Amino acid sequence: MDAVKVLSYNLRKHRAAGELEELEDRYEPDVLCLQEADVAALPERVDEMRLGAATDRNRLGLAIYYRENAFRLKDTVSLGLKRSLHDLVLRPAHERVLGVQLHDIDAGREVTVASFHAAPLTALNSLRRTQIRSALEALERLGPGTPTLMVGDYNYPVFKENLGERMRRRGYDLSLSDARTYMRYRFFRGHYDFVTSRGLSIDRVITLPQGSSDHLPILVTAEYRRGHGSQETAGEGDGT
Repeated sequence: MDAVKVLSYNLRKHRAAGELEELEDRYEPDVLCLQEADVAALPERVDEMRLGAATDRNRLGLAIYYRENAFRLKDTVSLGLKRSLHDLVLRPAHERVLGVQLHDIDAGREVTVASFHAAPLTALNSLRRTQIRSALEALERLGPGTPTLMVGDYNYPVFKENLGERMRRRGYDLSLSDARTYMRYRFFRGHYDFVTSRGLSIDRVITLPQGSSDHLPILVTAEYRRGHGSQETAGEGDGT
């Protein structure tokens, strides 16, 4: 396929898990990335999507589903990132990035997709930048030279322009959706759920209607950039 649709959703301690089938049926994503999921309670399938990977070191974690008739699962990675004080005291999550390398059957190429959940707002932006950098380095090792997309809850409501510039220096694009993605507290409302990509042209990022989570789902439509991560170039790093 020339375009890939990825839906990302922070389930707010699994409260919105019952909405997944409706989201799959209505928006038909190719990949579904979840945060704050009760991984033990997740089904093996959501309609035509198969559970490809999930974290296992904490009850509320990350999961990725993929459309089985469009992709083959090749490899996975999960990683515990540098911890905030919140993590050390309350231990809400250990693994904060989960990545899968998929073979796109129609396109005949590999693509790396990841679900990411940064440290909460009690941490500094500098810690979250360290987490983002470490996550991208892990994905580069998982799928060197392949188109890469990391989506999820970045918990980065201010100074996003600075973060975007840092990502561009690493060879990545940072994309925000067309409307705010967090609505629980009036003072903290804003864009929290981002997309980091390399080797992909982001066509659009849409904020979907709010369900029972305090985060709104986002739907990313991306297209492969010609010549990036093709069969001829797969496996060649870009030096970032």
